[in-house]
Formats: sequence, structure tokens, C-alpha cells
Amino acid sequence: MAAPQRAAHPVKLAGFAELNPKVPIAVARTIRTPAPATPPPRPKPYARHPVPNSENYPSPWRFCVAPMLDWTTSECRAFHRMLSRHARLYTEMVTTGAILHGDRDRHLAFQSVEQPVALQLGGSDPAALAIAARAGEDYGYDEINLNCGCPSDRVQNGRFGACLMAEPDRVADGVAAMREAVSIPVTVKCRLGIDELDSDEHLHRFIRTVAEAGCRVFIVHARKAWLQGLSPKQNREVPPLQYARVFALRAAFPDLTLVLNGGLNTLDEAAALLRDEPIDGVMLGRSAYQDPWLLAGVDQTLFGDLTPAVTQRAEVVEQLLARIAEMDRADIPARHLIRHILGLYNGQPGAKLWRRRLSQPISPGHGRAALADALAQVTHAQAINDERIQSLSA
Repeated sequence: MAAPQRAAHPVKLAGFAELNPKVPIAVARTIRTPAPATPPPRPKPYARHPVPNSENYPSPWRFCVAPMLDWTTSECRAFHRMLSRHARLYTEMVTTGAILHGDRDRHLAFQSVEQPVALQLGGSDPAALAIAARAGEDYGYDEINLNCGCPSDRVQNGRFGACLMAEPDRVADGVAAMREAVSIPVTVKCRLGIDELDSDEHLHRFIRTVAEAGCRVFIVHARKAWLQGLSPKQNREVPPLQYARVFALRAAFPDLTLVLNGGLNTLDEAAALLRDEPIDGVMLGRSAYQDPWLLAGVDQTLFGDLTPAVTQRAEVVEQLLARIAEMDRADIPARHLIRHILGLYNGQPGAKLWRRRLSQPISPGHGRAALADALAQVTHAQAINDERIQSLSA
């Protein structure tokens, strides 16, 4: 039986003037800063991408890199953008409390080269979500994503994350408030269910209720979450993947954009799903972070772009050298970037030397020298490997 239509409940928002503090511009970074305090007129619902989802006419969500706490920082996202022009990038989850009461520049400022980039919010209070979403739009983000999938105890105690799957009406109120406050897409990342609330009936009610509030894009982690008894790591591994349940959402919700997350490790797997199954996009997390060169194949493999962003790892390192030189001059610790690039040479000759050199302590102002030394060691190891191959084939 069809779920009853929800009545609209407009949310009164706090004054927008407080959303526009004077934001210091960080040295050696291109920072998105807030727009003027007076909000412009807001267009209402945006439509699903109006063309077929294929490499010729791809959805903006065709390939996404998942939000990952402590990993998808601004420097990490800028590095990933060097590898792919088309991948959609996401911030770490930022709580509404951090934005309302903390240092907004610290939580929201980013480098313009990262775009398109989405801000993921954690929260459940509609008014707070609206203020945080508006702040994100003012900083230049291309999308606001609401976290309804994180199962950690800390997130549950704050009444956000996966536990919100038990409260679809509350999520819908939050989405409606954010949609009222911003003109950019408001999306939701969720699970198939939580604890005993993991039936298709409950999942469809959740999607339908939130969609009626204006959300047109759902990123679905194809597992349920156990809120008690499993750690966040176990919740990424123990509950079985159920892709078929995500595919089944297409028949029930043909007008929504559906992105599948969970268990994907290669571009071949992603391409096969996009070709053969009724989904609009895929989202990869740890596989893209730990083996970032995977991203270098995204533009050509999934978007049909015959002019990839880079063709050799050394091209990426040249860009990284320039960025770290800027950081050295600005006294920004090189570790903020270098910790994200340790996997760049995974599976290649010299990969261990690369990781070992960049894992050593780096003195302030010497980040570029350390990176150049790591590149020299890798280049030498590759030359030795090439000579060995030639001698074996002679």
C-alpha cells in the first residue's frame, strides 16, 4: 500500500547575516569565501540529469569518491583532482555544530581546483542543517550531502548518521529545510537499513519520504548497519553486500538518481555495473584512497574523455612538487598533503621506497626536498627493473 503523502512543514531559519563572517584567506591557497549576506532568490526543485546515463551523456554522479573521516581533506581532494577531472569529490563529514559554533574557515574553506566538490553534513536539527547548508553554498560547494549511513557510537550519540534511517520523517524535515535554504542539490547517503529495520518496505518508505521532501539523489551503501555490537570497520565488512536491493530501487523510483556504494574495488567492476545494471553512478572509498592511480583511469573509462588529466605518475608528482613548494613557503606542514599520496606507486617498482621515504619525519620547509628525493628513489628503482626485464628478454 502506498505511503500517505506528508504535509509540508516549513522551517523558520535563523538570520542569514551570521553565516558570513570575515574569512581570512589562507596563504598559498585559492580559498572559496562566503558570498554577500543578502540571500538571492532561490530556484526550487532541480531535476534529475535529463539525458541518458552513459559515457557520452554521464550523470554528474557517475563516479564519486566517498567521504572518509580524516582522509578526504582539502589537500587529499586537490590531489585526487590532479588524477581525474570528472570524479565527484566529497568532504569528510562536518557536523552542523562545528559550522554553527566553530571556525568556519577551518571546516569549510577549500581550494577551487577541487570542484566539483560536495560538503557532507552530519546533523538532524532542520534549522541547524539549513544554516550549515547555506554556509556551505556560500563557500562555493556544489552539493550538500546528508550523512544517514555512518554507524559509529559518537555519531549515534549526536543523533545523526545511520540511526536517522529509523526516522525518515525527521530526515525529510532536514532535507526540506536545506532545500529551502540553498539552490544547489541536496542529496542523502544512506544504508539499506539498520538493525531490524532492514526490510525493503522500510527502505522504500525511507526513500519515498525523503524524496517527497525534495531529495532527488540517493547514494546507497549496499549493506545494512548494526548500530550495536559492530565497529564502523566491521560494519563495512560483516553485513553482506546486497546489490540487488539497490537495483530494485530503480523500478520503484524511476525518476531518482541512484548511486551504488560498497564493495567496489576496481574501475572494471564499476564500469560493468554502470553498463549492465539500472544505476546512475558508483561511489568508491578506500580502494580509491589506497590506490589513487585508479582515479587516473576514471575520465577515459567511465566518461569517454580521450584526453585524460594525466598519463604518467611522474606528471602528478611534478604538480605535487609545485604544491608542496607553496606549502613550504607558507609554513604549512608538508604532512598535510604527503600522508595522502603514499599509495601513488602501489604495485610499481620502488613503491616500498616511496612509502618509506615519505613516511619519515620531514623538517619544516623541507617537504619539496623530501618529495623530490622519493621521486628520485622510485625513478632509480624503475630503471633497474627495466634493465632487468631487458636482460631477461635478450
